[in-house]
Amino acid sequence: MAAQIIVCYRTPADPKAFDTYYFETHVPLAWKIPGVRKYQVSRGPVITPAGPSPFHLIATLTFDNVAAIQSAFGSPQGQAAVADVQKFATGGVEMNFFESGEA
Repeated sequence: MAAQIIVCYRTPADPKAFDTYYFETHVPLAWKIPGVRKYQVSRGPVITPAGPSPFHLIATLTFDNVAAIQSAFGSPQGQAAVADVQKFATGGVEMNFFESGEA
């Protein structure tokens, strides 16, 4: 079993500036969070069965378990990554985490 945190970034004021900052600055910072096993991001438009989504990008970070997520985000590296989000996520952000497994 593993645990994941899903980070959903709403459409920012300047999507191009968001993408540049996200991939050049935030991703390297987030990879420093202790315990990250896998880091996936959406590519291209995020859509729903009904059409466009309010989200510009969705990131999924995988950890060993929920306790590892809680510990990671309590670390200096985790706190730095969380603080960094405010610098570029002008559209807002939602974060959820949970234990995950195969259905």
